Amino acid sequence: MMKRQMNNYIRIVPALLLLLITGCSTDDGMEEMDPILPNVNDLGIYPQPSSGWMGESDPYNTNGWTADVMPYYENGQYHMFFLHDAQNKPAGEGFHDIHEFETDDFVNYDYQGRAIDYGNAGQPDFAIGTGSLIKFNDTYYYYYTGHNGTSAFLEENPRESVLLATSQDLEHWTKQGDFIITAPEGYYNFEFRDPHVLYNEEAGEYWMLVSAQTDARKAVILLFTSDDPAKGNWIVQDPLYTTTDEENYLMMEVPDLFKMGDYWYLIFSENWKDRITHYRVATSSTGPWEKPINDMVDGQYFYAGKTVSDGTDRYLAAWTARKSPEANSGNKDFGGNLVVHKLNQRADGKHLAVSVPSSFSSVFTSSITLEITEITSGVTENGNNFQINASEGQSKVVFQNMNKSSMISGAISISQEANAGIFLGGNENPSESFRIQMEPRNNKIIAINSGRFENVVYYNFNANTEYNFELIIDGSVAVLYINDEVALSSRIYNIYDSGWGFYAEFDTAEFNEIEISHKD
Repeated sequence: MMKRQMNNYIRIVPALLLLLITGCSTDDGMEEMDPILPNVNDLGIYPQPSSGWMGESDPYNTNGWTADVMPYYENGQYHMFFLHDAQNKPAGEGFHDIHEFETDDFVNYDYQGRAIDYGNAGQPDFAIGTGSLIKFNDTYYYYYTGHNGTSAFLEENPRESVLLATSQDLEHWTKQGDFIITAPEGYYNFEFRDPHVLYNEEAGEYWMLVSAQTDARKAVILLFTSDDPAKGNWIVQDPLYTTTDEENYLMMEVPDLFKMGDYWYLIFSENWKDRITHYRVATSSTGPWEKPINDMVDGQYFYAGKTVSDGTDRYLAAWTARKSPEANSGNKDFGGNLVVHKLNQRADGKHLAVSVPSSFSSVFTSSITLEITEITSGVTENGNNFQINASEGQSKVVFQNMNKSSMISGAISISQEANAGIFLGGNENPSESFRIQMEPRNNKIIAINSGRFENVVYYNFNANTEYNFELIIDGSVAVLYINDEVALSSRIYNIYDSGWGFYAEFDTAEFNEIEISHKD
């Protein structure tokens, strides 16, 4: 039974008053920074933290990357807390302090700088991991992961734990030094992280989900419950979800739980096999949990997705991985840019879908003329409609460089045996560029980087059926949406510097009502 209490009653601190007295403070506050515009040709709708936030002489005064996002909504503002991955990490210092963007539209972001600092080498949060926050009475409770893998610390302490900081204003955070939750008996203390806290109206209590492993190294999402966060008492329960033998996930990171319509959804990310954000669905918050046939809404470059709701709409936020070195030939690396999808239910009212946030329509308002630079045999042009017959192999149409942040939109229809898609970020030969390719016979959309597979999301195509699409490009981030149902986020360098176009292989495809739009 889910409510069976194990012999690990975790009593942390008897009262909030004691928490506030004994905590150590991170009272640096956060000064509002200028909106992030990494490049004069970028809009900053997929932000990363800028340099300068610690002063010109500080070694951390470098650009950084957005890592795991911990969103919170209040009074018209989305507080997009995230792990800051600095480009320059001085020796002996900790890392992954929590920073914040603020936005009210997912288009314009104000960088707020650091919210919660990492500790020193003798403290459990020498490095910080993912967490979440809730408001109880007049106090904000930020539960986060403490991580310290130094050998001296590990002699007497677990590597990972759940820690707490509190605030009265969402700006100044005080660490509560007497609060700590470590892995209960039967669970592995090296892998115990990513607390997600919510008030579960169905259960009438507060829930904390923690990514964990059993001592036998089986991945679970462990459940703790409390009737009053101010008391600091969290009681461990049975796991909310355990990886199946078929899945065999080593770790299910960054869990999230919410209700939409008639269903409950459990989201988590696995980082050892394919690096994908997955979801499960149930009619109750306690399960049983069903795995959809397609249990992902984006591919391997959209990681650690967590949701946030304004009470009407819900959004899914994650980071799109960078590459090192920063080139299409580089290797996928930790951290990147914040990407946000609008989260919806499909027509069946059960399975999840994603679409472009509606606010984007207020940005890409200036439609420009398509300028064709090359068109091969097999391509028929009719205004902004292009029919491609590639039965001989491959045919394409190439357009002039887009030069800055853009949205490409239209409709696509592909025959059963064809591959078709969009190429960009290379040269005018699709095989030597970055391709986002749709394959009806395989029911998937894949990213191919100069002939190398890089990314995939599964989607059930019907041959010769028209599907709407939008491709949002800002800097080196490109996000393709298909029919307001799935997305494929990619990291593509040199997009502005080369032509782009449509292509088909082996059979026929149509690209209709094509538009490319910029900001005025």
